[in-house]
Amino acid sequence: MRAAMGEILPTFIFFFAVIDPIGTVPVFIAVTSRHSEQEKRKIAIKATGIAACILLFFVVAGEPILTAMSIPLEAFEIAGGIVLFLFAISMIFGESKPEEEIKMVREADETAVFPLAVPSIAGPGAMLAAVLQTENQRFGLIDQVQTTVVMFSVLIVAMLLMLASSRVQRLIGESGASIISRVMGMILAAVAVTSVLGGIRGYFGI
Repeated sequence: MRAAMGEILPTFIFFFAVIDPIGTVPVFIAVTSRHSEQEKRKIAIKATGIAACILLFFVVAGEPILTAMSIPLEAFEIAGGIVLFLFAISMIFGESKPEEEIKMVREADETAVFPLAVPSIAGPGAMLAAVLQTENQRFGLIDQVQTTVVMFSVLIVAMLLMLASSRVQRLIGESGASIISRVMGMILAAVAVTSVLGGIRGYFGI
Protein backbone atom coordinates (compact mmCIF):
# COMPACT_ATOMS: atom_id res chain seq x y z
CA MET A 1 0.00 0.00 0.00
CA ARG A 2 1.12 3.47 -0.70
CA ALA A 3 1.36 5.99 2.09
CA ALA A 4 -1.78 8.07 1.72
CA MET A 5 -0.25 11.54 1.57
CA GLY A 6 3.37 10.59 0.95
CA GLU A 7 2.67 9.43 -2.59
CA ILE A 8 -0.16 11.72 -3.68
CA LEU A 9 2.01 14.79 -4.27
CA PRO A 10 4.77 12.97 -6.23
CA THR A 11 2.10 11.25 -8.34
CA PHE A 12 0.37 14.57 -8.96
CA ILE A 13 3.67 16.20 -10.00
CA PHE A 14 4.44 13.24 -12.27
CA PHE A 15 1.12 13.45 -14.11
CA PHE A 16 1.35 17.26 -14.15
CA ALA A 17 4.68 16.90 -15.95
CA VAL A 18 3.48 14.42 -18.58
CA ILE A 19 0.11 16.10 -19.20
CA ASP A 20 1.50 19.65 -18.88
CA PRO A 21 -1.78 21.59 -18.36
CA ILE A 22 -0.02 24.96 -18.62
CA GLY A 23 1.51 24.03 -21.97
CA THR A 24 -1.99 23.23 -23.22
CA VAL A 25 -3.16 26.82 -22.73
CA PRO A 26 -1.41 28.38 -25.78
CA VAL A 27 -2.62 25.45 -27.90
CA PHE A 28 -6.18 26.00 -26.69
CA ILE A 29 -5.98 29.72 -27.38
CA ALA A 30 -4.71 29.09 -30.90
CA VAL A 31 -7.35 26.51 -31.86
CA THR A 32 -10.26 28.46 -30.37
CA SER A 33 -9.31 31.97 -31.47
CA ARG A 34 -12.35 32.22 -33.78
CA HIS A 35 -14.85 30.64 -31.40
CA SER A 36 -17.24 32.35 -29.03
CA GLU A 37 -16.79 32.10 -25.26
CA GLN A 38 -19.62 29.57 -25.05
CA GLU A 39 -18.04 27.42 -27.76
CA LYS A 40 -14.67 27.65 -26.02
CA ARG A 41 -16.20 26.27 -22.82
CA LYS A 42 -17.76 23.38 -24.71
CA ILE A 43 -14.47 22.60 -26.47
CA ALA A 44 -12.52 22.68 -23.18
CA ILE A 45 -14.97 20.34 -21.46
CA LYS A 46 -15.20 17.98 -24.43
CA ALA A 47 -11.41 17.81 -24.88
CA THR A 48 -10.92 17.03 -21.19
CA GLY A 49 -13.62 14.35 -21.26
CA ILE A 50 -12.10 12.64 -24.31
CA ALA A 51 -8.62 12.74 -22.78
CA ALA A 52 -9.98 11.29 -19.53
CA CYS A 53 -11.60 8.38 -21.40
CA ILE A 54 -8.40 7.66 -23.31
CA LEU A 55 -6.22 7.65 -20.19
CA LEU A 56 -8.78 5.59 -18.26
CA PHE A 57 -8.66 3.02 -21.06
CA PHE A 58 -4.90 2.71 -20.58
CA VAL A 59 -5.35 2.41 -16.81
CA VAL A 60 -7.88 -0.42 -17.19
CA ALA A 61 -6.76 -2.22 -20.34
CA GLY A 62 -3.11 -1.27 -20.78
CA GLU A 63 -1.63 -4.00 -18.61
CA PRO A 64 -4.01 -6.82 -19.75
CA ILE A 65 -3.08 -6.03 -23.34
CA LEU A 66 0.60 -6.33 -22.47
CA THR A 67 -0.05 -9.60 -20.64
CA ALA A 68 -1.94 -11.01 -23.63
CA MET A 69 1.05 -10.16 -25.81
CA SER A 70 3.43 -11.82 -23.31
CA ILE A 71 5.31 -8.57 -22.73
CA PRO A 72 6.87 -8.42 -19.21
CA LEU A 73 5.92 -5.34 -17.23
CA GLU A 74 9.60 -4.74 -16.55
CA ALA A 75 10.25 -4.56 -20.30
CA PHE A 76 7.38 -2.12 -20.71
CA GLU A 77 8.67 -0.10 -17.76
CA ILE A 78 12.11 0.16 -19.39
CA ALA A 79 10.65 0.94 -22.82
CA GLY A 80 8.20 3.39 -21.30
CA GLY A 81 11.00 5.10 -19.41
CA ILE A 82 13.05 5.44 -22.60
CA VAL A 83 10.08 6.89 -24.50
CA LEU A 84 9.31 9.25 -21.63
CA PHE A 85 12.96 10.31 -21.58
CA LEU A 86 12.94 11.05 -25.32
CA PHE A 87 9.67 12.94 -24.82
CA ALA A 88 11.32 14.92 -22.00
CA ILE A 89 14.39 15.66 -24.14
CA SER A 90 12.15 17.04 -26.88
CA MET A 91 10.48 19.28 -24.29
CA ILE A 92 13.85 20.55 -23.02
CA PHE A 93 15.98 20.95 -26.16
CA GLY A 94 13.49 20.85 -29.00
CA GLU A 95 10.39 22.89 -29.53
CA SER A 96 8.43 23.24 -26.34
CA LYS A 97 5.04 21.59 -26.12
CA PRO A 98 3.04 24.77 -26.97
CA GLU A 99 5.25 25.63 -29.95
CA GLU A 100 5.13 22.10 -31.38
CA GLU A 101 1.40 21.56 -31.00
CA ILE A 102 0.30 24.99 -32.22
CA LYS A 103 1.72 23.94 -35.61
CA MET A 104 -0.93 21.20 -35.74
CA VAL A 105 -3.81 23.67 -35.56
CA ARG A 106 -4.05 24.32 -39.27
CA GLU A 107 -4.72 20.65 -40.00
CA ALA A 108 -7.24 20.14 -37.24
CA ASP A 109 -10.94 19.86 -38.09
CA GLU A 110 -12.30 18.80 -34.72
CA THR A 111 -10.28 20.92 -32.34
CA ALA A 112 -11.60 19.26 -29.18
CA VAL A 113 -10.22 15.91 -30.36
CA PHE A 114 -7.11 17.05 -32.22
CA PRO A 115 -4.81 18.58 -31.18
CA LEU A 116 -6.36 19.27 -27.76
CA ALA A 117 -7.47 15.88 -26.39
CA VAL A 118 -4.74 14.09 -28.38
CA PRO A 119 -1.84 14.79 -28.25
CA SER A 120 -1.91 17.95 -26.14
CA ILE A 121 -3.60 16.49 -23.03
CA ALA A 122 -3.53 12.71 -23.49
CA GLY A 123 -0.17 12.49 -25.21
CA PRO A 124 2.08 9.43 -25.47
CA GLY A 125 3.81 10.30 -22.21
CA ALA A 126 0.50 10.47 -20.35
CA MET A 127 -0.65 7.15 -21.84
CA LEU A 128 2.53 5.39 -20.77
CA ALA A 129 2.34 7.01 -17.34
CA ALA A 130 -1.22 5.75 -16.88
CA VAL A 131 -0.01 2.17 -17.38
CA LEU A 132 3.21 2.42 -15.38
CA GLN A 133 1.55 4.06 -12.38
CA THR A 134 -1.19 1.41 -12.08
CA GLU A 135 0.72 -1.87 -12.50
CA ASN A 136 -1.12 -4.73 -10.79
CA GLN A 137 2.09 -6.27 -9.44
CA ARG A 138 3.20 -3.06 -7.75
CA PHE A 139 -0.05 -1.43 -6.70
CA GLY A 140 -3.26 -2.68 -5.13
CA LEU A 141 -6.77 -1.70 -6.20
CA ILE A 142 -6.98 1.14 -3.69
CA ASP A 143 -3.63 2.49 -4.89
CA GLN A 144 -4.77 2.31 -8.50
CA VAL A 145 -8.01 4.13 -7.71
CA GLN A 146 -6.03 6.76 -5.82
CA THR A 147 -3.66 7.22 -8.77
CA THR A 148 -6.60 7.47 -11.18
CA VAL A 149 -8.21 10.13 -9.01
CA VAL A 150 -4.93 12.08 -8.92
CA MET A 151 -4.66 11.76 -12.71
CA PHE A 152 -8.21 13.06 -13.12
CA SER A 153 -7.42 15.96 -10.78
CA VAL A 154 -4.61 17.01 -13.15
CA LEU A 155 -7.07 16.81 -16.04
CA ILE A 156 -9.44 19.05 -14.09
CA VAL A 157 -6.60 21.53 -13.62
CA ALA A 158 -6.02 21.42 -17.38
CA MET A 159 -9.72 22.09 -18.02
CA LEU A 160 -9.83 24.98 -15.55
CA LEU A 161 -6.74 26.54 -17.15
CA MET A 162 -8.34 26.25 -20.58
CA LEU A 163 -11.52 27.87 -19.28
CA ALA A 164 -9.39 30.68 -17.85
CA SER A 165 -7.03 30.68 -20.84
CA SER A 166 -7.30 34.37 -21.63
CA ARG A 167 -6.28 35.36 -18.10
CA VAL A 168 -3.51 32.76 -17.94
CA GLN A 169 -2.12 33.88 -21.30
CA ARG A 170 -1.97 37.49 -20.11
CA LEU A 171 -0.31 36.37 -16.88
CA ILE A 172 2.49 34.11 -18.16
CA GLY A 173 2.60 34.85 -21.89
CA GLU A 174 3.82 32.40 -24.54
CA SER A 175 7.41 32.60 -23.28
CA GLY A 176 6.24 31.76 -19.76
CA ALA A 177 4.38 28.68 -20.99
CA SER A 178 7.49 27.63 -22.92
CA ILE A 179 9.72 27.99 -19.84
CA ILE A 180 7.34 26.01 -17.64
CA SER A 181 7.09 23.29 -20.27
CA ARG A 182 10.89 22.92 -20.29
CA VAL A 183 11.01 22.74 -16.48
CA MET A 184 8.38 19.99 -16.61
CA GLY A 185 10.62 18.29 -19.16
CA MET A 186 13.49 18.20 -16.64
CA ILE A 187 11.23 16.65 -14.00
CA LEU A 188 9.92 14.13 -16.51
CA ALA A 189 13.49 13.18 -17.54
CA ALA A 190 14.36 12.35 -13.94
CA VAL A 191 11.18 10.28 -13.57
CA ALA A 192 11.97 8.47 -16.83
CA VAL A 193 15.46 7.49 -15.66
CA THR A 194 13.98 6.21 -12.40
CA SER A 195 11.52 4.10 -14.41
CA VAL A 196 14.33 2.55 -16.50
CA LEU A 197 16.42 1.76 -13.44
CA GLY A 198 13.39 0.22 -11.70
CA GLY A 199 12.64 -1.95 -14.73
CA ILE A 200 16.25 -3.14 -14.92
CA ARG A 201 16.28 -4.01 -11.23
CA GLY A 202 12.98 -5.86 -11.54
CA TYR A 203 13.96 -7.80 -14.66
CA PHE A 204 17.35 -8.94 -13.37
CA GLY A 205 16.21 -9.29 -9.75
CA ILE A 206 18.82 -6.86 -8.48
